[in-house]
Amino acid sequence: MLRERDEYADGHGAEMQDEGWWASLLQADGGRPAAHPSKPVTASASEAPGNDWETARLLYASDGTVDLDVVGFNRGGLLVVWNSLRGFVPASHLIEFPNDADEYTRKNALSRRVGEHLHLKVIEVDESKGRIVFSERAARSAPGSRDQLLNRLQLGDIVTGMVTNVCDFGAFVDLGGVEGLIHVSEISWNRVNHPRDVLENNRPVEVMVMSIDREQARVALSLKRTRPDPWSTVHERYRIGQEVEGEITNVVNFGAFISLEDGLEGLIHISELAEGHFMHPRNVVIEGEVVSARILSIDPHNRRLSLSLRRTAAEHLPI
Repeated sequence: MLRERDEYADGHGAEMQDEGWWASLLQADGGRPAAHPSKPVTASASEAPGNDWETARLLYASDGTVDLDVVGFNRGGLLVVWNSLRGFVPASHLIEFPNDADEYTRKNALSRRVGEHLHLKVIEVDESKGRIVFSERAARSAPGSRDQLLNRLQLGDIVTGMVTNVCDFGAFVDLGGVEGLIHVSEISWNRVNHPRDVLENNRPVEVMVMSIDREQARVALSLKRTRPDPWSTVHERYRIGQEVEGEITNVVNFGAFISLEDGLEGLIHISELAEGHFMHPRNVVIEGEVVSARILSIDPHNRRLSLSLRRTAAEHLPI
């Protein structure tokens, strides 16, 4: 049944997705890990002067800016020097950077930035991990704008932001000095193979605020919840025994999934595909095919809808 598929996972956007939050910032794209960015220039992280880390924490707390030189790069972004610390600027936080380019173009673009002087804001300080992360894009917002925005945001707010980085587990959105995350489970009521199928870098998007961690300056967002959940009103449009038309979206060993409308998908079990014996459901239907089927059951609570193709076909046979 529909539970056998993970694309209907629900509620994860309300979590902060801590395991992936900064992983994306330390990657060139959705899957290539970057070298660890935050090692001091003159000492190990644990040996860096404590006042340098304190200065970094104060700058982060004040939401101020700093001008730093680029001294190197890796797959994920640029390395900058600040006192005894070496910090990291993720490529997704650089202004006018080709994040969607191929690896060769990205590498050349990053290498050309070495020697530049960047105007930056601190977006993460973690002395225990020897990590300090900067953003060129965030530096365009006035000092104090981060806290103002975090204090103004409320759960359920509909806000507009700019997509800055699309990765395997979701997409980051600049809300104007604060980075929000749309987890892949919160992108669409429909099945999403990859966030890039729905979202693009440097495109505006309207989202709902799902949760706010003001201390960590992290905001969980939802794109799909800006539109009604089709399962919440499914009984208003469909009934058991009704003949419906839909498109086959996925054919698997145990049957075929059929889309009746955006965000509403049902299962035609292999036993309800056709009369007789056949080797595989693909011998009966193919993805993209539009078919007529009859509704056998509706379970909005578990987001399941069962249909039959063979019963409809039998009813349409000539007498």
